[in-house]
Amino acid sequence: MSVATVAVVICAYTQQRWGDLQDAVESAKRQTDATEVIVVIDHEPELFRRAAARWPELRVVENAEDRGLSGARNTGVALTEADVVAFLDDDATADPDWLMHLVEALELPDVVGVGGRATPSWPTATGAGPYPDELLWIVGCSYTGLPTTSADVRNVIGSSMAFHRDVVLAAGGFRSGIGRVGNHPLGCEETELCIRIARIRPGARIRFEPRSNVSHRVSPDRVTMRYLRRRSYYEGISKAVLSRRVGARDSLSSESTYLTRVLPGAVLRELGALGRGGGLRALAIVTSAVSTVFGYAVGRVFGTVVVRAPAPVSAPVQQPVGAP
Repeated sequence: MSVATVAVVICAYTQQRWGDLQDAVESAKRQTDATEVIVVIDHEPELFRRAAARWPELRVVENAEDRGLSGARNTGVALTEADVVAFLDDDATADPDWLMHLVEALELPDVVGVGGRATPSWPTATGAGPYPDELLWIVGCSYTGLPTTSADVRNVIGSSMAFHRDVVLAAGGFRSGIGRVGNHPLGCEETELCIRIARIRPGARIRFEPRSNVSHRVSPDRVTMRYLRRRSYYEGISKAVLSRRVGARDSLSSESTYLTRVLPGAVLRELGALGRGGGLRALAIVTSAVSTVFGYAVGRVFGTVVVRAPAPVSAPVQQPVGAP
């Protein structure tokens, strides 16, 4: 199927990412396959005024639904009439051929959604990060455990993805009550959408296309043990909410392999490199796994009432993961 029009939707909620938002929008404007770029501001009036003044040539709108990333994305989907809707995070900068590869994947038979690769941009002079590659999902990036070449997958990563718009509408859009709201590090809204699409359209394919790449900026507060625990705990909460909505089999089909095969191998590898920081990285892997499982258990018992509760573990000192 030939794709005629493509809209890129970028959702933003805070002025603290103003510099990142500008980089994201400008990288989207440079995509030759983009018919239009839409910026959706999530219930932040001053940011809306600032963005509207910065890009008068674009459609800059306010989130018309409940506060949160799901509502903001739905606002962008409803606003455009493009055949394809692509989503780029407000702290991600797209490569020049990012959208081209997504569109090409959507032209394959039965492919209705596609996600690209997200490469971390670390807040260090060396460009190196403290997390082992298996934990890069914590900062919204592609991690070890994903396919290394183009392949069908259960779900995409939200920082870089595209769908046929009619399929998103047929599935009912992104669901509120799941996913990120403000700075609460929840997730799984795109996973839930992909699972719903597979159910309403048997035979539909979701694709991972690693040639489509974005650089996803990692802020300094996200490279601490405290954030690792908090993000992992909320991931467990998100998985519990997801399993209540779509069932444990679909919601945990990929995670079970990751937990039982990928992570144990990573721990053994890092323990073999104790003199080169492997011990701290192994500790990070175990801590993340325990925090995620604990969050999942709490979410299963208490349901959505704990979604905005603070993580059960915290550290008084913001120590980097890789710090001695």
